[in-house]
Amino acid sequence: MTPQSPHPLDPQLKAKLQEELRTPWQSLRRALWIALEASAALGLMIMVLRLVGGEAVRPNDVLIQVGAVVLFGYLLWKDRSPKPEVNPGQTGESTSRKGR
Repeated sequence: MTPQSPHPLDPQLKAKLQEELRTPWQSLRRALWIALEASAALGLMIMVLRLVGGEAVRPNDVLIQVGAVVLFGYLLWKDRSPKPEVNPGQTGESTSRKGR
């Protein structure tokens, strides 16, 4: 016989905690990727505006900024929340026919 806990967890809270166990620090990482992506994009925009204004910008610096925008964009995309998986052998059409 297992002892009953005095305050059972709310199912929504339990699901949120289980998700946090699967992907620890996800919200903090996403905030970091967004901040770094915004910083790299702002730096690239400033370099492009300087080029348009006629100032000299070192090509290596532009490549670093482009690389940072691509890298942090990829990390942000890769760190997105996974979508719930549908049963591979089951489609929406096959589930609607089961009730007939």
